[in-house]
Amino acid sequence: MVLKDFYKILSLENASGSIYDAVILINDKHDVFKGHFPDNPIMPGVCMIQIIKELSETITQTNLTIQTLSNAKFMAIINPEVTPELRLELDITTTEDGLVKVKNTTYFNETIAVKLSNVYRKI
Repeated sequence: MVLKDFYKILSLENASGSIYDAVILINDKHDVFKGHFPDNPIMPGVCMIQIIKELSETITQTNLTIQTLSNAKFMAIINPEVTPELRLELDITTTEDGLVKVKNTTYFNETIAVKLSNVYRKI
């Protein structure tokens, strides 16, 4: 974890085939929120990208580095004081040349907060 104690995985399971469901709990007291933003914490987009990478590494049991990032859509503000629990759906496939493709949709409650497609290279 790049940001120590930033989030905790509550559950991570294979829903079916290449689809995985994760539920995480964001630490709303983490120092990152003191700067982003004081008295109005908002989840930084780069932190969501890192969480998705780390969950993908856990699922694939491989160290990964981002090769390409596309379709990054931040659709709703995540305030960790209001909605600290996030649900992530990850569709993870490995190509013939060993790249790992990840399509993610992140929710709080029933609200879609993030949609992201990444291609990772194994390191």
